[in-house]
Amino acid sequence: MRVSFTGAQSTGKTTLLNKCKEVYKDYKFVDEVTRYVRKTYDVKINEIGGTETQLYILAEHIKNHLKPDENLILDRCILDGYVYTKYQVGNRKVSEQVLHAFNGVFAVLFDKLDYIFYTDPSDVKLVDDGERSVDYNFRCDIIDIFEDLISYKMSPKNREKVIRLSGTVEERMKTIEEYLK
Repeated sequence: MRVSFTGAQSTGKTTLLNKCKEVYKDYKFVDEVTRYVRKTYDVKINEIGGTETQLYILAEHIKNHLKPDENLILDRCILDGYVYTKYQVGNRKVSEQVLHAFNGVFAVLFDKLDYIFYTDPSDVKLVDDGERSVDYNFRCDIIDIFEDLISYKMSPKNREKVIRLSGTVEERMKTIEEYLK
């Protein structure tokens, strides 16, 4: 089983990944791509990122999605990269060509995942952890892009793979458990 979390910043992805590490000992885990890219390549991320950032992120998603591990849980996936790149294109920080690259790779990598757990942002507050963006408008824009993509623009086949997680951490973990059985 190969699964990933996806969603805007501060919606509980890392919390759930850490809980899964406690429970699912037979899985390999990939921590968040964006912070890794920021630290490794010394680039700006989120709303102040640009073309280099998004290309590094695309490369990391390719590497992570193609890992040979059968049981794999990713903190973020190609869907996140696509959404954040779409935001950057709309704000003229990244070219349409980079979005086209994500779109092409998305079509290949999405099929590598059995499920994508979308962390519902409606019941999680934006919290400053010292690294993530705490720009409320940026977060709202990212949420809008996720919602539009998942609700309207994704094919029905791809939409079936996206599982919305809401409620408390325990309620979200219960939903995850149902899919990972």
